[in-house]
Amino acid sequence: MAEDLQIISGSKKEQYQALLPQIKALLEGETDVIANMANICAALKQQFAWLWVGFYIVKKEQLVLGPFQGPVACTRIKKGRGVCGSSWEKALTLIVSDVEKFPGHIACSSLSKSEIVIPLLNQNQVWAVLDVDSEALNEFDEIDQKYLEEIIQLLQPE
Repeated sequence: MAEDLQIISGSKKEQYQALLPQIKALLEGETDVIANMANICAALKQQFAWLWVGFYIVKKEQLVLGPFQGPVACTRIKKGRGVCGSSWEKALTLIVSDVEKFPGHIACSSLSKSEIVIPLLNQNQVWAVLDVDSEALNEFDEIDQKYLEEIIQLLQPE
């Protein structure tokens, strides 16, 4: 497959449904998880034009910045801190409609207004999180959760 995405308009669900097979094709045959994370970030950013899309990888007792698309970001996050650290600690997807109202929110960018963080699990252990930030309030919902969780299932740790 050529590394060009076919960007479509339409409902959020239609956009995900068109993007998912393209991401699968991008990852097909590639075993390097970092390369695959990078392409997932690029595809999501290109399709949805969110402020920030990226991964944080668990290294010892911190989340460490991995592949991302968007403005510069926080490099390390402790377990339980901010939306990413809380998602890691709870091993749950967190949808935050207004980051200013999230206790302990870490403002890597003052432009971020809403956020979704999805943990990546291997044998019930979080090994990374996908973090997506938007400049709009109330950007993310159960449709994003469903499809983003499906997309990260395509990643397997080395």
